[in-house]
Amino acid sequence: MIVFPNAKINLGLFITLKRPDGYHNLETVFVPVKEFCDILEVLTAPESTADIFNNSGLQIGGKPEDNLCLKALKLLRKRADIPPLKIHLHKVIPFGAGLGGGSADAAFMLTLLNEQYNLNFSLDELESLASELGADCPVFIRNKPIFAKGIGNEFSVINTGILSGMWIRLVIPPIHVPTALAYKNVSPSQPAIPLNKLVSKPLEVWKSGIKNDFEDSVFSQYGEIKTIKDKLYQQGALYASMSGSGSAVYGIFRNEPPEKTWPENYIVYNGIL
Repeated sequence: MIVFPNAKINLGLFITLKRPDGYHNLETVFVPVKEFCDILEVLTAPESTADIFNNSGLQIGGKPEDNLCLKALKLLRKRADIPPLKIHLHKVIPFGAGLGGGSADAAFMLTLLNEQYNLNFSLDELESLASELGADCPVFIRNKPIFAKGIGNEFSVINTGILSGMWIRLVIPPIHVPTALAYKNVSPSQPAIPLNKLVSKPLEVWKSGIKNDFEDSVFSQYGEIKTIKDKLYQQGALYASMSGSGSAVYGIFRNEPPEKTWPENYIVYNGIL
């Protein structure tokens, strides 16, 4: 079976409170970018006594057993009988860019195995399992726009129909932003208007009300990322923002974005939301 784990973007990211346990409460809206995706293929490997994992495209660092796809498989094997597998992951979504690529791979692995081996887990159960793999993983189980709050684990469906038919340009420089650095110098505060209310307003006013609280901290360390956001506005974006803790930046356009030259080591994706 083949599936296509897709990226996500964050519409706004408000850091609202630093908790006594060291975590932060936040508000954000996750929106799938379904045409910008990895490719995950899983086959039964009857000739093997162990799983076989291969990777193409962008290379995955670290030990194979640390890959989230294999962690998802291990998690399900505690609850179901799954034979040895041959797994191939073709990576398109870069790591550490704020696009949720690894989280998507893990969530799609859960849903793929659930279907391929008739495990009969409900969506609620899959979301619960996904939460054990990472904070963003449950977002990709239903793979719909979601308003998240708390530590990013309290979900409610949100209508983002205002984005229907809009173009997106994703620009990803070869920069990895450590999450700890993104949180540096962030001052939590409650927004005057909750984010789930702001995203219902016309796109033309988003620029003045919807922001990513990580940007000030990240832009002060990586001016190149701020420059990307500025260029997207110069190209006619109605709204532009860093996604998550970066380094990916996106612009939302009413029409197809103009052709522009970006550095060769950037990844650039244009598509319709």
